[in-house]
Amino acid sequence: MKKFNIRKVLDGLTAASSSSSAASAQSGNRENDMIQETLQSEHFQLCKTVRHGFPYQPSSMAFDPVQKILAIGTQSGALRLFGRAGVECYCQHESGSAVIQLEFLVNEGALVSALADDSIHLWNLRQKLPAILHSLKFNRERITFCHLPFQSKWLYVGTERGNIHIVNVESFTLSGYVIMWNKAIELSSKTHPGPVVHISDNPMDEGKLLIGFECGIVVLWDLKSKKADYRYNYDEAIHSVAWHHEGKQFVCSHSDGTLTTWNVRAPAKPAQTITPHGKQPKDGKKPEPCKPILKVEYKTTRAGDPFMILCGGLSYDTVGRRACLTVMHGKSTAVLEMDYPIVDFLTLCETPYPNDFQEPYAVVVLLEKDLVVIDLAQIGYPIFENPYPLSIHESPVTCCEYFADCPAEVIPALYSVGSRQKRQGFSKKEWPISGGNWGQGTLSFSEIIITGHADGSIKFWDASALMLQVLYKLKTAKVFEKPRGKEEKSSTEIVDEDPFAIQILSWCPESRVLCVAGVSAHVIVYRFSKQEVTTEVVQLLEVRMQCELNEVESPECGGEQVSAVSTPGTSSSPQTSLPQSHPSTSSNNSSDGLRDNVPCLKVRSSPLKQSPGYQVELLIQLVWVSGEPPQQITSLAVNSAYGLVAFGNGNGLAVVDYLQKTLLLNMSTAELYGSTDPHHRQPRSPRKTRQPSADTLHKKSCMSGLSNFYSESVKKLRSSYLSLCDGNDASAAPEEKCKSPTSAKISRKISMIADQKDDARDNSFSRSRSSSVTSIDRESREVISSFYFCDSLSKKSETVAVPSLWVGTSLGSMLAIALTVPSTPEQRMQQPVGVSFCGPVVRLKGGILRMAQLDASGTLLPHVYESWYEPNAPEEERERPRRRRPTTPPSSQENPDCQYAVVCSEKQAKVVAMPSQNCVYEHNITETSFVLRADVVTMTAGVGIACFCANGHIMTLSLPSLRPLLDVNYLPLTDMRIARTFCFSNQGQALYLTSPTEIQRITYNQETCDNLQEMLGELFTPVDTPEAPNRGFFKGLFGGGAQSLDREDLFGEETAGKASRSLAQHIPGPGGMEGMKGAASGVVGELARARIALDERGQKLGELEERTAAMMSSADSFSKHAHDMMLKYKDKKWYQL
Repeated sequence: MKKFNIRKVLDGLTAASSSSSAASAQSGNRENDMIQETLQSEHFQLCKTVRHGFPYQPSSMAFDPVQKILAIGTQSGALRLFGRAGVECYCQHESGSAVIQLEFLVNEGALVSALADDSIHLWNLRQKLPAILHSLKFNRERITFCHLPFQSKWLYVGTERGNIHIVNVESFTLSGYVIMWNKAIELSSKTHPGPVVHISDNPMDEGKLLIGFECGIVVLWDLKSKKADYRYNYDEAIHSVAWHHEGKQFVCSHSDGTLTTWNVRAPAKPAQTITPHGKQPKDGKKPEPCKPILKVEYKTTRAGDPFMILCGGLSYDTVGRRACLTVMHGKSTAVLEMDYPIVDFLTLCETPYPNDFQEPYAVVVLLEKDLVVIDLAQIGYPIFENPYPLSIHESPVTCCEYFADCPAEVIPALYSVGSRQKRQGFSKKEWPISGGNWGQGTLSFSEIIITGHADGSIKFWDASALMLQVLYKLKTAKVFEKPRGKEEKSSTEIVDEDPFAIQILSWCPESRVLCVAGVSAHVIVYRFSKQEVTTEVVQLLEVRMQCELNEVESPECGGEQVSAVSTPGTSSSPQTSLPQSHPSTSSNNSSDGLRDNVPCLKVRSSPLKQSPGYQVELLIQLVWVSGEPPQQITSLAVNSAYGLVAFGNGNGLAVVDYLQKTLLLNMSTAELYGSTDPHHRQPRSPRKTRQPSADTLHKKSCMSGLSNFYSESVKKLRSSYLSLCDGNDASAAPEEKCKSPTSAKISRKISMIADQKDDARDNSFSRSRSSSVTSIDRESREVISSFYFCDSLSKKSETVAVPSLWVGTSLGSMLAIALTVPSTPEQRMQQPVGVSFCGPVVRLKGGILRMAQLDASGTLLPHVYESWYEPNAPEEERERPRRRRPTTPPSSQENPDCQYAVVCSEKQAKVVAMPSQNCVYEHNITETSFVLRADVVTMTAGVGIACFCANGHIMTLSLPSLRPLLDVNYLPLTDMRIARTFCFSNQGQALYLTSPTEIQRITYNQETCDNLQEMLGELFTPVDTPEAPNRGFFKGLFGGGAQSLDREDLFGEETAGKASRSLAQHIPGPGGMEGMKGAASGVVGELARARIALDERGQKLGELEERTAAMMSSADSFSKHAHDMMLKYKDKKWYQL
């Protein structure tokens, strides 16, 4: 794993171009220099930790039956290794080519991978971070199939030309022994047989190699005599071959859906031909052809009928039928339907020896988007319960939040309610992929990841100790009526697909209050309860948000304010009666016939049974206004101490009291400024108020379908970053950019609906490079981009902190609203919450992303919250905990500022003293790019700001002085998925969705990087290889057992010679020091020792040869002397001696 160690950024040093420092202390505030900052650059280092989820676009699979480790290769060159639950590993081939085949060196802690770029690699798995030891790149031939016999060091490599080369996996060198296609088939075919699609040795005779060619020819090759023993011809193309363990029969699967069984010594015709899914005609003719059988496996059992397992082969009249795995056992045939197409499958057997009864017990089926393991030993073939977190993509992930250092009781509470949601009917046996060991080191804090999905579901994951386990799943769509068909679809919906998709999450871990904003302009507030309730009526609040004066012409010009919306308090009252289905559009039209006052989704009218867990407290829906659909929600915040929810969009903001179910505030952004509005706003174009037609509505749905996943900064992301990629001048005046509203709609459609239905749309960011995307930069509407609830000194005259709401906008303004919250629980439920406006506090370049609060000593003030209590408990049993407030030290006359507001935007970060509102520190984060995500994070050593920029840089700044501590060019942004899912958390943790199915976790904490080796699990564990099967007395006596082969003698350089140098190039592995350390006790060390032993053996053999020669010379001399003596005394009598 590559570690980033670019962290020694000297304090006070001017940063590079991507983070030019403008940190400065204002005159008159030098007392702030007395704050001692404990966070230093040596506390930071960036590295990847673990990757969770299903391997994206899998292409191949292998299993080590002794170590019980599963390996999966992908089309992007990734390698994922799985052991027992919690033991996972991710590796990546540098070339990024697809992995076409994987072969384990069984029980050796090594793996061979073959790639589509015609290279093979040897991986050392004996270290926690596997590394490549050797690579071999073929130059003249394309690899199509590989085979590594059990306990052999010689790898057979079949090619597209039909030849077979042999590689020594110890030295990764080619043998001079080559099986040429023309010698293999000779005159059995007049044409080229096609690529090699199968290689395997006879289970009972290692000297016989079975070679399958695509055209339908199978050859049994004698390795010793270098000629073909038998050739088997069939008219249909071959896809796979499988041996019977006795080596007397083999089965081929063909492209017409047939299986042919051949006796080894009878090549003339198949012993049996069957079409498992073909319809058998009554007149005895051949059955109708079926789809190809892509793979077949033939496994025998000692006490019963053999298993024949295959995928494909369905009849052509089963159009639309899902992919199936067929299990044929004796006379029974089971067809198991899968949810996704099958990529590959493997049968798990009790023995690794191919010449023994296989005793299959499970089948691992790799699907395009899932991994299924089937129990063959139980009736009905149930599946095993999968312990890996492979269901992240069950519905596409639309947003993500990461919470480290959570309250300890939250995870058990979520697990207790989530355990009741588990499916039934799984196999009762243990998960068969059980290799490896867990890591020794553990992190001491609890971590939770929350993912929002396109179908409206929300999943809570336990992410502690570098593992991932689903805790609880919430379905938000239950509160709405689901249309049964497209014809019943409401004309008020603003998105064509996934109208319940989650857009923004706001969660308070201490109070367990959850608030979600959906793509259909709805907000739902949830409370956590351990009791089941039935809600007769879903509490509904409809909010009408509109603004006629919100388009900014010029930030520099002043202008008069015209009130465009009703004042706070005059908004529509909450609807708490039984929600009826929405009336027709005509009954909700305004005087000019436009759709008006109707929400986008119909609320459930029947009683809602709510299981223990998260239960609906309040549903808020924005309604259509004069034919205009509601603007999507761009920011959201909930606070349990105040009982308030704030949300905003391009029209303004609203604040809702979810305890009293009332609307407190509904204002345009312009009204927040009062008389201090720096922007000149023009009335909106009257053409926008037309009743939309069907086509226009579709365009609106494309614009709004998940279009505001990441505030205004993401809308600017493509134009800003692509202008850099294209070499355009990033400092060009914004007036020079395209102003076409049509192009803005089109480009937003292209870029923002990624990941909804087709994974190919994930890369729309990189595909759409037209100049029309720059029109997004001309988005003139000021949008609410962030909120922050706190107890603060928002007014300059205040001396006591009061409940406040800070509001950030896309044009860089931070404004404050003071709240008057009744103090006692009784008063809180009876008296309204007061609202007063404090006006702008500070302005920054770029949209506001994050706000936080420090006390006078520079310590981060925690957010105010109310501890969790059971909301469904009887009133007399309910103990309402008092609201927690951060302590604010009293101000002194020498230094009246006792708080600091931390504000981070797309371009800048500022620290503002409160209540004087003086900017004491300022830092320009980036000039050429912009920040996508910023979070104020708590580390063990202190507090800082973590930023992720569109140019791929990850940066951290100290607080309050905003000194650069880390700046690493980590991840160039390639698609919108990363932009909307990247998030930082406390203790130096971060994550993002690296593919539609996988979460990549990283750390920027030096301590975690140092301890990563201890925390990671081990893949390889010392296990004894099972004993070889007993040959039996008679088989040993008459030679009926397995025949071994001295491959070293056959394929070695002395016998076979050297291979052509131009055929393949050997590349030493980039294992690095970690690889060398692991290899010392791993496979490399074993191979090195084997080489030394061979050298010693050769030396001893040389000495023995010399001694033998000397003995033979001495023997010849003795023989000569003996012969002479015999001739001398031949004719003499005994008495003459």
